[in-house]
Amino acid sequence: MARVKGPLPRKVKAGALPSRHHLNTLTMTTPRAADLPSTHPSAPLDAATVGEIIQMALSDHVSFAQIRAVHGLHHDQVKVLMRTHLAPGSYRAWRKRVREFGERRENYK
Repeated sequence: MARVKGPLPRKVKAGALPSRHHLNTLTMTTPRAADLPSTHPSAPLDAATVGEIIQMALSDHVSFAQIRAVHGLHHDQVKVLMRTHLAPGSYRAWRKRVREFGERRENYK
Protein backbone atom coordinates (compact mmCIF):
# COMPACT_ATOMS: atom_id res chain seq x y z
CA MET A 1 0.00 0.00 0.00
CA ALA A 2 1.30 3.47 -0.89
CA ARG A 3 1.86 5.87 1.94
CA VAL A 4 0.22 9.29 1.67
CA LYS A 5 2.44 12.26 2.45
CA GLY A 6 1.14 15.26 4.33
CA PRO A 7 -1.50 15.64 7.03
CA LEU A 8 -4.35 13.18 7.07
CA PRO A 9 -7.88 14.52 6.76
CA ARG A 10 -9.50 15.06 10.10
CA LYS A 11 -12.27 12.64 10.99
CA VAL A 12 -15.70 14.17 11.48
CA LYS A 13 -18.49 12.54 13.46
CA ALA A 14 -21.34 11.17 11.39
CA GLY A 15 -23.83 13.97 10.74
CA ALA A 16 -21.48 16.69 12.01
CA LEU A 17 -20.61 19.60 9.77
CA PRO A 18 -17.22 21.25 9.53
CA SER A 19 -16.85 24.63 11.20
CA ARG A 20 -18.09 27.77 9.40
CA HIS A 21 -14.48 28.99 9.03
CA HIS A 22 -13.58 25.73 7.31
CA LEU A 23 -16.50 26.15 4.89
CA ASN A 24 -15.55 29.76 4.14
CA THR A 25 -12.09 28.79 3.01
CA LEU A 26 -13.27 25.92 0.85
CA THR A 27 -16.62 26.68 -0.73
CA MET A 28 -17.92 30.11 0.17
CA THR A 29 -15.38 32.33 -1.53
CA THR A 30 -17.45 32.45 -4.75
CA PRO A 31 -20.99 31.37 -5.60
CA ARG A 32 -21.13 27.65 -6.26
CA ALA A 33 -21.73 27.07 -9.96
CA ALA A 34 -23.63 23.83 -9.26
CA ASP A 35 -26.22 25.76 -7.22
CA LEU A 36 -26.87 28.37 -9.89
CA PRO A 37 -29.32 27.88 -12.75
CA SER A 38 -27.92 27.65 -16.26
CA THR A 39 -28.55 31.35 -16.95
CA HIS A 40 -25.59 32.25 -14.71
CA PRO A 41 -23.10 34.41 -16.61
CA SER A 42 -20.06 32.45 -17.73
CA ALA A 43 -17.58 34.91 -16.21
CA PRO A 44 -17.13 34.69 -12.42
CA LEU A 45 -18.37 37.68 -10.47
CA ASP A 46 -15.71 39.90 -8.96
CA ALA A 47 -15.95 41.14 -5.38
CA ALA A 48 -17.18 44.61 -6.40
CA THR A 49 -20.01 43.15 -8.48
CA VAL A 50 -21.01 40.76 -5.68
CA GLY A 51 -21.06 43.70 -3.25
CA GLU A 52 -23.22 45.73 -5.61
CA ILE A 53 -25.69 42.85 -6.06
CA ILE A 54 -25.90 42.37 -2.28
CA GLN A 55 -26.54 46.10 -1.76
CA MET A 56 -29.25 46.04 -4.42
CA ALA A 57 -30.88 42.94 -2.93
CA LEU A 58 -30.83 44.40 0.60
CA SER A 59 -32.43 47.62 -0.62
CA ASP A 60 -36.21 47.85 -0.31
CA HIS A 61 -36.26 50.08 -3.40
CA VAL A 62 -34.69 47.68 -5.92
CA SER A 63 -36.65 44.76 -7.35
CA PHE A 64 -35.33 41.40 -8.52
CA ALA A 65 -36.31 42.50 -12.06
CA GLN A 66 -33.96 45.48 -11.80
CA ILE A 67 -31.13 43.25 -10.54
CA ARG A 68 -31.76 40.93 -13.50
CA ALA A 69 -31.71 43.87 -15.94
CA VAL A 70 -28.39 45.17 -14.61
CA HIS A 71 -26.53 41.94 -13.78
CA GLY A 72 -28.47 39.20 -15.59
CA LEU A 73 -29.14 37.16 -12.44
CA HIS A 74 -32.48 35.43 -11.87
CA HIS A 75 -34.08 35.83 -8.43
CA ASP A 76 -33.08 32.25 -7.54
CA GLN A 77 -29.47 33.08 -8.38
CA VAL A 78 -29.64 36.20 -6.19
CA LYS A 79 -30.94 34.07 -3.30
CA VAL A 80 -28.06 31.59 -3.73
CA LEU A 81 -25.55 34.45 -3.87
CA MET A 82 -27.04 36.01 -0.73
CA ARG A 83 -27.04 32.68 1.12
CA THR A 84 -23.41 32.16 0.12
CA HIS A 85 -22.13 35.59 1.15
CA LEU A 86 -24.27 36.54 4.17
CA ALA A 87 -24.17 35.10 7.65
CA PRO A 88 -26.99 32.57 8.18
CA GLY A 89 -28.95 34.87 10.53
CA SER A 90 -28.61 37.82 8.15
CA TYR A 91 -29.83 35.71 5.25
CA ARG A 92 -32.86 34.49 7.20
CA ALA A 93 -33.72 38.05 8.29
CA TRP A 94 -33.45 39.26 4.68
CA ARG A 95 -35.67 36.44 3.36
CA LYS A 96 -38.22 37.09 6.11
CA ARG A 97 -38.30 40.82 5.28
CA VAL A 98 -38.68 40.18 1.54
CA ARG A 99 -41.43 37.62 2.17
CA GLU A 100 -43.36 39.88 4.57
CA PHE A 101 -43.11 42.93 2.31
CA GLY A 102 -44.18 40.80 -0.64
CA GLU A 103 -47.32 39.72 1.22
CA ARG A 104 -48.17 43.35 2.08
CA ARG A 105 -47.38 44.90 -1.29
CA GLU A 106 -48.42 43.61 -4.66
CA ASN A 107 -45.30 44.86 -6.46
CA TYR A 108 -42.30 44.17 -4.23
CA LYS A 109 -39.13 42.43 -5.30
